[in-house]
Amino acid sequence: MRTLPPYRIGHFLPPALLLLGGGVAGSVTEMSSFFVSLFNVMPTLVLLLGGAFCATYGRLRQVFLLLVVYLAYYQLDTQVDHYLTEGVPRDDAALVFHLCSLLLPLLYGLYGCWQERTHLLRDLLARSGVLLAVLGIGVGLAQRFPEALLAGLSRVYWPTWQSSLIQLAYPVFLLAGLALLTYYLRRPRPQHAAQLLGLLGALWMLPKVFVLPHALHAMSSLVMLALTASVVHEAYQMAYRDELTGLPGRRALNERLQRLGRNYVLAMVDVDHFKRFNDRHGHDVGDQVLRMVAGRLRRVGGGGKAYRYGGEEFTLVFAGASLDDCRPHLEAVRLSVERYSLQLRDKHSRPKDDQQGRHLRAGTAGLGVSVTVSIGAAERDAGQRSPDEVIKAADRALYAAKNAGRNRLSAHGQHARGAVRLRSPAG
Repeated sequence: MRTLPPYRIGHFLPPALLLLGGGVAGSVTEMSSFFVSLFNVMPTLVLLLGGAFCATYGRLRQVFLLLVVYLAYYQLDTQVDHYLTEGVPRDDAALVFHLCSLLLPLLYGLYGCWQERTHLLRDLLARSGVLLAVLGIGVGLAQRFPEALLAGLSRVYWPTWQSSLIQLAYPVFLLAGLALLTYYLRRPRPQHAAQLLGLLGALWMLPKVFVLPHALHAMSSLVMLALTASVVHEAYQMAYRDELTGLPGRRALNERLQRLGRNYVLAMVDVDHFKRFNDRHGHDVGDQVLRMVAGRLRRVGGGGKAYRYGGEEFTLVFAGASLDDCRPHLEAVRLSVERYSLQLRDKHSRPKDDQQGRHLRAGTAGLGVSVTVSIGAAERDAGQRSPDEVIKAADRALYAAKNAGRNRLSAHGQHARGAVRLRSPAG
């Protein structure tokens, strides 16, 4: 069962906004001198600062993607400057432009799908060797056989298809795009989403290099900035989101607690006998249990937000609610965990989709285990005014639920008569 949808719109949103800004800026025919100067130096600044940042954190893939985009920008910028100054292109403009149109998607797709290795020096040497070899071959052919190379690149292979770029560039862009899309689908990460959108930005930019005066500078800058920002985005997710369950982690919870209003409810949720699952079935099964519970908690109603507190403990936050408002939603989520039959299978027999998984859970395939949770809840009142005090009160209610037999919901203030297991009308 996959409880966490791995493909998130949030992976694409930051680079999409940056590239949209690059498209808007690149489409402007008249730009103030301030922005002209900014975009003239921005690619170099992003290469130096972004490259140093990515290299510091061992993100060689992003470093070489930045380098590939910058090298294409540098070669084309020389041609564009001459064209704008003299009014005519340089003699080698067509050859340089066609080579950039072909090598940019080729190298970009190659480095985007080149998985990073643990040995950074060897990885650096291998990537550098490939870059030097490809560029060396391209430059060598351009110097030795310029006319033959230009004729081969500009040849029309499909007469009915007329386009702005050489026809050979489009299949390379297509293959690179499919490879990057496949890579994202296999390993959904912000960096991989930014790489895919960056390739689309380059495809938009190239046909407009000599048509729009600021397209090259603006889009190159924003593509490189999107690639760098994706590393920051991923670092943020690693710090604030629990990788196993996909829920926001302890640090995100601490920040949320500082922004709560005057009325709120905090609930502590603990998986019953979790150590027994690990000891009897292994840590892989324990991870399955945590992911399943996280998936149930993520769907809690009443405006609740689930966080992973640590270990087998979770926290539910209900802002602007009272304890009476939250009880039915807490009981509903407790029942949803109790009624879920977790089937233990090895990785090779795991169902490929949710429908098949539901069919197997309804049948007898696999070893089914029952998972339950205990919940302790408390609300802010005169007795506990700060979030820390409310969490401590919810913890005391949680221990009361466990002492009363587990698989129960206990609210703070019920300790004198023990934890009460609240039943919904259907229960």
